[in-house]
Amino acid sequence: MQIKYVAALLLTASSAFAQTLPAGVAKGPSVEGITEYRLPNGLKVLLFPDASKPTVTVNVTYLVGSRHENYGETGMAHLLEHLMFKGAPNHRNIPQQFSERGMEFNGTTSLDRTNYYEVFQASPENLKWALDMEAERMTKSFIAKKDLDSEMTVVRNEYESGENSPFEVLYKRLESIAYDWHSYGRSTIGNRSDIENVKIENLQAFYRTYYQPDNAVLLVAGKFDPSQTLAWISKTFGAIPKPKRKLPQFWTVEPTQDGERQYAVHRKGDVQIVLVGYKIPSGLHNDADPLAFMGQVLGDTPNGRLHKQLVETGKAAQVFAMTQPGIAPSLQVFGAVVKMGQPIGSVRDELIAAVEGFAKAPPTEEEMERTRREYSNSIEKALNNPQQVGVALSDHIALGDWRLLFQGRDGLASITSAQVAEAAGRYMKRDNRTVGTFVPDDAPQRAEIGAAPTAAELLKDYKGKASALTSENFDPSQDNIMARTELKEIGNLKLALLPKKNRGETVALDMRLHWGDEKNQFGKQMLSAAADQMLARGTSKYSRAQLADAMSKLKMSGSLYHFETTREHLPAALRLVAHVLKDASFPETEFEQMRQQWIVGIEASRNDPQAMAGRKLAEYFDHWPKGDPRSVMTLDEQVEAVKAMKLADVKAYHAEFYGTSRGELSVVGDFDKAELVKVASEELAGWQSKAAYTPILDKHVEKAPTRITLDAPDKENGMFAARINIPLRTDDPDYAALEVANYIFGNGGLKSRLMDRIRQKEGLSYGGGSSLDAGDRDDAGGLTIEAIAAPQNMVKLEAAVRQELERAVKSGFTAAEVAGAKSGLMQQRVQNRSKDDVVAGAWSHFRYLDRTFVWSKEYEAKLKVLTAEQVSAAFRKHIDPAKLSVVIASDASKAKR
Repeated sequence: MQIKYVAALLLTASSAFAQTLPAGVAKGPSVEGITEYRLPNGLKVLLFPDASKPTVTVNVTYLVGSRHENYGETGMAHLLEHLMFKGAPNHRNIPQQFSERGMEFNGTTSLDRTNYYEVFQASPENLKWALDMEAERMTKSFIAKKDLDSEMTVVRNEYESGENSPFEVLYKRLESIAYDWHSYGRSTIGNRSDIENVKIENLQAFYRTYYQPDNAVLLVAGKFDPSQTLAWISKTFGAIPKPKRKLPQFWTVEPTQDGERQYAVHRKGDVQIVLVGYKIPSGLHNDADPLAFMGQVLGDTPNGRLHKQLVETGKAAQVFAMTQPGIAPSLQVFGAVVKMGQPIGSVRDELIAAVEGFAKAPPTEEEMERTRREYSNSIEKALNNPQQVGVALSDHIALGDWRLLFQGRDGLASITSAQVAEAAGRYMKRDNRTVGTFVPDDAPQRAEIGAAPTAAELLKDYKGKASALTSENFDPSQDNIMARTELKEIGNLKLALLPKKNRGETVALDMRLHWGDEKNQFGKQMLSAAADQMLARGTSKYSRAQLADAMSKLKMSGSLYHFETTREHLPAALRLVAHVLKDASFPETEFEQMRQQWIVGIEASRNDPQAMAGRKLAEYFDHWPKGDPRSVMTLDEQVEAVKAMKLADVKAYHAEFYGTSRGELSVVGDFDKAELVKVASEELAGWQSKAAYTPILDKHVEKAPTRITLDAPDKENGMFAARINIPLRTDDPDYAALEVANYIFGNGGLKSRLMDRIRQKEGLSYGGGSSLDAGDRDDAGGLTIEAIAAPQNMVKLEAAVRQELERAVKSGFTAAEVAGAKSGLMQQRVQNRSKDDVVAGAWSHFRYLDRTFVWSKEYEAKLKVLTAEQVSAAFRKHIDPAKLSVVIASDASKAKR
């Protein structure tokens, strides 16, 4: 089995419920609150009740991915994922129905599986609709030729977007060169010609074969009634007949690699990258977890061996290690990013030596303990949040059984340093290496990869643990948040404290500190950023690596100012943050590392179309003098400032400005309020900034419309960015109406007018949208529109954007659109208030503005009563299409085709 990092999650299993199972439904194993059921048609169902948050996640994992594609069909599994959102007989406009319910949704495709999920406000109506929709589209999706014609160009644009990334291109070549025959050698996005030419009959046959109940696992997690939900599932999914077809068998086994392979990609770019890949066994193999340990010991930042050997010595700007475990033998990859002009050959050689010499330098006990802790913390977070549990479990489902996640976690303590070193020695060999040229060799050093056991064999003696964690059923209404929150001050530090019982005793903290004014901050933009970046790179007590360890031990995830931890560790975590803020040591070596990383990062964006367009648009709308903290610095100015920066000036900035003279501290979750106040008083009170403070406000400035085109040679994808400045504050009478209008126009996901036009109907763009800006204390507002497209489609894209903007101003919005937008916005706001970190951040923001959640409630009251006439009138009043300024960055030579 393969240990993986999974996204932070919060799952609260309810107690076991007594039930009479629907006819034909069989109950399976249960582990830590997740219970498996099987329907007569073969569908597996996982129920994960969690009453702690008012949300539900519905996830369907299909055991089909890009490895199941045949010749000429590469990318088909991913293309089918897109077509699954095009509707079914009783659900003809799925994106619009998602939007009207405020649902978060997506689909993802990988080598071995495809999954679809939606996260939404808990209600029987929402859950029943989601189950009905997923059951219908499992076997009755249209998969129509007209939808393929438009969606093919969208997927092609996604492919083109990836072609802009040096890393993604390099990694795709690594896959194709490392494998001779196995389909893992084909990137999931597919080959351009296959994307463009795949036949609808092939997609329909693929769909009918793999999108069946006996090849799927349904997960429902969150706040729901298990008995009622199982009954609904039995009625909806259970009505699907058990398929008579047999799933295809795959017998291709990749031959043992018989020599080092080398390759090079020559494209326009700004950084150097080296990748080294080795074939390793299946994610079910006994060596999989020891190899994952090896990857972490080598590739971690800042404690990894490669970081210390290559980054801290200035030879590379960044190093990394990654694995995509699969049901078949896959790749373990190590890499480094090197600044332009520096030697890459020596970095490559040292990287290879470190990896292939690992077997002779087994991990220390400190390295093993740190790795166990990092994996344990990651899995613990994964079992503490239902919102992404489907994605977290999908990869283990693809390996054969969802319980592999728990078995892998339970086996962490038994992995030894010797096992890690021995596993490395079996596969980290010269003739199993892909860096790129065949090298004849009379004494090959081949790595034989043995067969892996089945999931059933691995799990035959495994018994999962019962869940013992509890939480409260928290009401996320503004009234309850106000009633449960204590507001107080420690000096000039404003506090908002909302204790509540959470599964895993999790708690979120948000802190914001303010210092300086427009005069004393003049010319100090980069110094301010450098001081902030240097904080976590060492203190009077800790080195950077020691500080990272200390934060890991306290289960801190996030940043110094915004992090999550647990009740037990919060006091020590806050003391540690205070220590870092006050006693940063600014080590010279770390300063030079940071300088190099900044320069590489800045240069890496120089020829990226998205960065180019966004930067040029910001520069055009910049109206502040050079040196003003609100002004926009060019890339050259940034590079020059970083090169000229002195460590003494960074230290002086910290000494002059840092302090808690003005700030907010908000804590939401499982914590002891009295203890938190005590620690905050001891550690933060009385720490004064030496400089004067006045909020630095922006202001609205009219700008004449412009149209700027930038050439981005050798880039497959281009970027469209546009903006209209408007005077707008969040307390403006028209703000709520403009937010609704923006949601309909371009911020409402796939069913916004903009995306409906440029993606759903015309297939010009994979991604785009609009955003509305408004000041809280100033009137610097605006409407920004962005979208990606191939250079040859930029003229059509711009025309479509302008036409939709003019149509919205001229014809306004319908009552149905406004009702759907209000519903979506309201449900999103409720979901946000169910997230502790979001509530903590909102409290800090409100405290800064001398507002409370009463303001939020009053705002929603205004939003609820808006009419189509009011929304249309506000958009017409503030938005003038003639004032639209546009920047387009794309390959000029491709645009002429």
